[in-house]
Amino acid sequence: MSDLSMMPPEAPRAMPQQDFARAYRDALAPAEPAAQGLVGLWRVLAFVPALGITGWLAFIMVGWFSDGGISVVEGILLALICFNFFWIAFTVTTVLLGMWSLSRQAPRVRGSAARPLDVALLMPIYNEVPWYVLGNARSMLEELRARGGGHRFAMFILSDTRDDAIAAQERASVQALRDAMGPEYELYYRRRVQNTDRKVGNIHEWVTRWGGAWEAMLVLDADSLMTGRAIVRLADALARDDSAGLIQSFPQLIGAQTVFARMQQFANGVYGVALAEGLARWCGREGNYWGHNAIIRTAAFAACAGLPHLRDFRGREHLIMSHDFVEAGLLRRAGWAVRFLPRIRGSFEETPQTLIDHILRDRRWCQGNLQHLSLLGTRGLRGISRFHMFHGAIGYLLSPMWFALLVMWALIGQGRDASVLTYFSPDNPLMPTWPVLTEGRHVLIIVLMYAMLLLPKLLGVAALPMTGAKFSEFGGKRRFARAFLIEVVLSIAYAPILMVQQMIAVFRTVTGLQGGWSPQARSGGQYGLGTLLKCHALETVSGVALLSGMAAGLVSLWLLPIAISLALAVPLSALSGRTLGGAAQRLLGTREDYRAPPITLAARHYRNELKAMLEGAAPIRTAAE
Repeated sequence: MSDLSMMPPEAPRAMPQQDFARAYRDALAPAEPAAQGLVGLWRVLAFVPALGITGWLAFIMVGWFSDGGISVVEGILLALICFNFFWIAFTVTTVLLGMWSLSRQAPRVRGSAARPLDVALLMPIYNEVPWYVLGNARSMLEELRARGGGHRFAMFILSDTRDDAIAAQERASVQALRDAMGPEYELYYRRRVQNTDRKVGNIHEWVTRWGGAWEAMLVLDADSLMTGRAIVRLADALARDDSAGLIQSFPQLIGAQTVFARMQQFANGVYGVALAEGLARWCGREGNYWGHNAIIRTAAFAACAGLPHLRDFRGREHLIMSHDFVEAGLLRRAGWAVRFLPRIRGSFEETPQTLIDHILRDRRWCQGNLQHLSLLGTRGLRGISRFHMFHGAIGYLLSPMWFALLVMWALIGQGRDASVLTYFSPDNPLMPTWPVLTEGRHVLIIVLMYAMLLLPKLLGVAALPMTGAKFSEFGGKRRFARAFLIEVVLSIAYAPILMVQQMIAVFRTVTGLQGGWSPQARSGGQYGLGTLLKCHALETVSGVALLSGMAAGLVSLWLLPIAISLALAVPLSALSGRTLGGAAQRLLGTREDYRAPPITLAARHYRNELKAMLEGAAPIRTAAE
């Protein structure tokens, strides 16, 4: 039996499994609005220019290759270039839409005041550091208490922890907080004996046993942190929109201490805002769910988002791993709106601290996203919901395509006379004719790709003042410019390594080598030389091969940045986990370095306080610490 001594009375709610072979409409979902506003126009402005510029590139390249007819190899090269280029162009058009949207005044909320809701804050945990999680939980509860308002909030710590020592400290932490905060705060704890179906099963059990008493649930991750204002704004938005089944916030990254994590946090805080705004515009009421920091109408979720197991061709059952995209699609299928509100600030999460920890998480995400390809035929899904799932899978499948394109560019060399393939058997009729791509054309394509990859970053910087942010919040224009240049250099250095690692993740998933969905190591790890060499062997070999080809005059020097990054994958990976402090930290300064959000300071205080309390009572070092 589960530990229920710290839970309220049960209030069951049915949550049936959905049938993917039959369309479903929830009888409680309101009727679809007669007009969707400008969403159709936003989608045209996002997709059509991206398709247009990709078509223009294809037209130019067909002209280059068409003199003697397009061979199979030339067709493959064209397809790879154009397919990869479309997604780059689509990112650019989405950012441009976001910039235009940000330039307009935020829409005013109309209508009556939001009616009060009973909102459960759900924090599923698995072998986490107890005082870290509970420190975050207390800071959110304290902010909500100080803010007041009509909504009722309660925090549920839903433990799937398998380690008894960690579970004992979880229980002690919750009890200590309940004693310290008093009965006016609702803080509950439940530990499942078996973590059936992982997070999906954890949330499912709460819905079916206690969900009947709560109109809404705000799902958090163990590293989530949200201000009281952000939580209340999400609750207000759900209360005012009876058609909304889920409203997703835009989590900002915090807590970065290492080179790699700070690079990610800077990019998220500077470039991500315009991209998120553009995404919200063309998604409209058919948005997506990222699994945390989102508020969900409990009745809608229970009626529409019960996930079955999937059967493979051998008849074996598998859990749907990246469940969030699927749950959003099922809610929309049933008639509920799924909205994304990136202008709600104060939603935070953390990021892996090292490159290897990022890779390990990415392998799990790759496995889940590729699984979505088998769900695209689900009956009744909206077109945009299918696109979200397809886009998630393509994000990983592009890496093998980029790698194939890199190999082809390297083999083309610096012209037909210098092509590597001509040295094998130039007159062999069985060998396909290699594309005639002169050095100038070759370089033009590479430069265009580099420029389009850099453009969203430049647009994100240009859009920053539109978000209300000031460069002074980053230490001034000079410090911001320095941090921007460092982030660009680091992103260029790590991008080829991530490309190869995502290709490996796809290979592991397709071949079944990616065995399971292990929990994330949030605090990161220190990795020795042997681990680094084993993890980055393919990148190193590829980089050395490219550099050797350049030294022999066979490979274009325009691929030099990629070659250097791949050859230096091991030292770059070691650098990613270096902790920055003091003056070095300011070289890649984020906004939080110069003006830390008050809730992060409060969370840090409560974590330290709870840790000291627990260590004084029972100094046990947990496996998760």
